[in-house]
Amino acid sequence: MFKTKKSLLNPNMTDTLIGEGTTFEGRIKSEASIRIEGGITGDIECAGDVIIGERGLVKSNISARDVVLAGNVQGNVTTKGKLTITSTGSLQGNINAASFIIEEGGLFQGNSKMDTKSVSAAPLHTNEQENGGMPASNQNGAFKGNTVAM
Repeated sequence: MFKTKKSLLNPNMTDTLIGEGTTFEGRIKSEASIRIEGGITGDIECAGDVIIGERGLVKSNISARDVVLAGNVQGNVTTKGKLTITSTGSLQGNINAASFIIEEGGLFQGNSKMDTKSVSAAPLHTNEQENGGMPASNQNGAFKGNTVAM
């Protein structure tokens, strides 16, 4: 009689919108992206992106792939990717993100922790080991400075 349609949600699509003038209290868990233009009190757990509009007012801890903040958030934000605070955005809380961008005029009050991939030092080449760890170009005095691997 009724067929259930099971399709995978695309985390790149905005599936949920909390519109301006709407207030929501409770926990939200979503596989797709969320856009908030209204008010939310409660934790947000999202496999996609969370976008807080300019008039958005959020009092919660947010966990998402990427977060764009143009409104006001009071709570901690954890992202697997990038947190962007626009020129109209403000965040009072701690962040844990791989990448953090704050535009001029944006406000951030709290502590930040950035998870990065560990960078290993480049091994010395054979000719550098023979010269006491100095680059080969230093033998003839052509290079006088520090070598930095990026």
